[in-house]
Amino acid sequence: MRSLFSKEKWSHLFYTVSHPADGYYWIRHQEKGSIPIALLLVFLYGIAFSMNRICASFIVNDIEPRTVNLVAELAGVILLYFIMCVGNWSVTCLMEGEGRFRDILIAVGYALLPMLVTTVLATIVSQFVAENEEAFYTILMGVGTAYTVILLIMGIMQIHNYTMGKTLVTLFLTVVAMLILIFLALLVLNFITQVYSFLRGIYTELIFRF
Repeated sequence: MRSLFSKEKWSHLFYTVSHPADGYYWIRHQEKGSIPIALLLVFLYGIAFSMNRICASFIVNDIEPRTVNLVAELAGVILLYFIMCVGNWSVTCLMEGEGRFRDILIAVGYALLPMLVTTVLATIVSQFVAENEEAFYTILMGVGTAYTVILLIMGIMQIHNYTMGKTLVTLFLTVVAMLILIFLALLVLNFITQVYSFLRGIYTELIFRF
């Protein structure tokens, strides 16, 4: 486990963010990436996302902090991350993608670093901006989101050895796959809830009768 968090692995993370084409290529072909680091970035981003909603200044944030459930939102970010990875893996398996599931986990996780950094910075900056200065906050969040999208596109393109056009099509189909997975999960959850309610009703009826 120590080797997965080694200095070399962390160095490659920052190399990948600054040189995405080469960085993602070596992740796929020389095992340079680290799943634990990718998962840690997802976890930290989930916390940063929730803390932004809780702590950002009222000038840029109209959400009531007391309505934010940090644990639920963190779980939502992690769940969405895995749904995206599974969706991309299922699509690329049908489109001759060369990347493995572990490569997808690393690629998506590493791509979140810019959003993690800018979300933290934007939360801090929001405490100092005055009214009509929200642009500073918006620019920071926008830059982080744009950089993450670029890294995600480059990562998927490199690990699957796709062209840019095929990568964009794959990402669109990944979103479709994610929606299908979420729909199926909700369907199964609804079915389980109904079965539980039915069995509980039978149990309650038997208790009253006997």
